[in-house]
Amino acid sequence: MSYYTEEVHGPHDYLDLGSFELTSGFILPEATLAYKTIGTLNDARDNAILLPHMYTGTSAFMTAYVGPGRPLDPERYFFILPAQFGDGFSSSPSNTPPPFDRGAFPPVAISDDVRAQHQLVTGHFGIEQLAMVSGWSMGGQQTLEWAVRYPDALKRAVPFAATAKNPDHTSVFCDLHMDALRSDPAFNNGFYERSTDVHVGLRRHAQAFALMGPTSAMYRGEVWRELGFASRDGFVQGFLQAYFLPMDPNNLLTQAAKWRAADVSLNAGGDMVQALGRITAAATVVAFTGDLFFPPEDISADAERIPGAKFVETGSVWGHFTMFNLREQDTAAIDQIYAEALAG
Repeated sequence: MSYYTEEVHGPHDYLDLGSFELTSGFILPEATLAYKTIGTLNDARDNAILLPHMYTGTSAFMTAYVGPGRPLDPERYFFILPAQFGDGFSSSPSNTPPPFDRGAFPPVAISDDVRAQHQLVTGHFGIEQLAMVSGWSMGGQQTLEWAVRYPDALKRAVPFAATAKNPDHTSVFCDLHMDALRSDPAFNNGFYERSTDVHVGLRRHAQAFALMGPTSAMYRGEVWRELGFASRDGFVQGFLQAYFLPMDPNNLLTQAAKWRAADVSLNAGGDMVQALGRITAAATVVAFTGDLFFPPEDISADAERIPGAKFVETGSVWGHFTMFNLREQDTAAIDQIYAEALAG
């Protein structure tokens, strides 16, 4: 199950951002935003849905929820699937020339992704208001940033498994899995020759996600057997390590730093109540049962601060990994959430 290679999801289109000023104060020369589209933009330009992706993902990930006859129906909607900075397709450590290559890639923020996406939506496609923005995890962080930063630019916001500010315990986890990557002797301050040289760090990184991604109930019930594994360790190696090993460590670190620093209150001088109070989109804020990254109680607290927001909790035993489509009932529940959000 890899969404990381171009072959999996086909070629991207690219928006030339020119010299793009980042929130960190750096200017990224010849910056690019990769993206995919599915469906047809109507004459009124009011059927567009933006689906940003999660940590480790690419624009291919959310296509798992797009299909004829489903709530995210390409015969009805026009889908824009942007790649985030650091995913290997938009400007990233792995594809940027010196002096901003590899370990010298400048810090980027969730707000940088969203500003670039806004340029794509409004400047390139000429869309004034999106029918919906929705994503999971870091895609959810981007969704919330959209809703706060550009309140009039989206009709609906449906963030899955994300909070308006990264929780402190999740920031500690980010430190852990980032340090796991850097712990590899081959890491060389980010100036390794090949990403495969850092396989020890990537395996340690995968181990951290094996701990935090699913729930303890998944391990207790040996639910990994549903995926065809015969042992817990076989699941960790065959599922998590296999997923992460093809990835570039610098790209992961760039994304993880954005995840760790996510905070929509920065749009309101640090006032979270004011920031979330700006949201005018019809918001359906979704939590996954047992999620250790973004616990339901944290997401529910955000929902209470968003005018008119609907809070939904769903999931089985997969915790934060619920959106990986590992159980049919989880996918069906997510489809139903989309159906109700789009019907409203």
